[in-house]
Amino acid sequence: MKILIFVNTKLNLSNKPASGGIEILNIELANYLKKKKLSVVLTNKIDKNIVETFWDVIISSNDAKIFNKTESKRKILWLHNKLQIEKSLRKCQLLPILSNKIEAIFVSKYLEKNTSKFYNFYKRNIIANFLPKIFTKKKITYKNYSKKIFIWSVQREKGLDYVLDLWIEKIHSNYPKAEFHVFSVNKKNNIMFKNNNIFFHGRVERSKLINFYQKATGMICLGYDETFCLNAIESMSMGLPVISLGKTALSELIINDINGIKIDNLSQVEKSIIKLINLDNISRKKLTYSTKKFSKKFFPAKILEQWGNLLLK
Repeated sequence: MKILIFVNTKLNLSNKPASGGIEILNIELANYLKKKKLSVVLTNKIDKNIVETFWDVIISSNDAKIFNKTESKRKILWLHNKLQIEKSLRKCQLLPILSNKIEAIFVSKYLEKNTSKFYNFYKRNIIANFLPKIFTKKKITYKNYSKKIFIWSVQREKGLDYVLDLWIEKIHSNYPKAEFHVFSVNKKNNIMFKNNNIFFHGRVERSKLINFYQKATGMICLGYDETFCLNAIESMSMGLPVISLGKTALSELIINDINGIKIDNLSQVEKSIIKLINLDNISRKKLTYSTKKFSKKFFPAKILEQWGNLLLK
């Protein structure tokens, strides 16, 4: 069986540590299928050899245009993001979808529900995203933290300015040792931020992010526009509870006092941060344990088996 896995990205698919969420999922799916003794090509380029090969299966993340440039028995569109009608027209996705017999794989119930039935997908299935293996191999040590560290690691910035102002005006003044570390967002570390223990790191390799997760108190992921939020599951695997509005796909992932805190509005962010800061050691250990336990639902062995069944049935 010849399988083509196509990712429309500029990132290097051979460099797993520097890859983004979609890239690392495709890399690990390709590695899993290769272990099944299948012939797999993972690429972000459509060259002459790709076009001239007849594939048994093509799996393409978010990009249906490749199906008009190649030939295959099965065409699988792995949808990680929303595909509004206007967006599909603007990005030339609509005609390839309508003119091909495509199986759509959605990463969450939320995304499937919010993808128009206008798209004439041959089949619609849901397979959740899975934890990159690096997160399944790390152990958590339970200890008293002298510093209280909170993480923001999603690229979407909506709500971030509110949290920054809250941190400066309320959190730092009452908890001067607490730190707020922001990843995947490009802002400069000016004096005001540093004086309030706010640090911007930009995009980093997962190994560095894991080092912060392991010693952190909580993650803030408001979740205005998340179709799955792999970052939240990654942090949970390190025992890190998530503060979230519980909207979009995060409504499927956050359970109050089990793996995070669901809030109704932004005004409750402060109360949630303070709650996590003031947890006693017994409560913290219990929350850390239940958070990590929840993340095991998304360990790769279980989710990748669903992909294997889909392709080999």
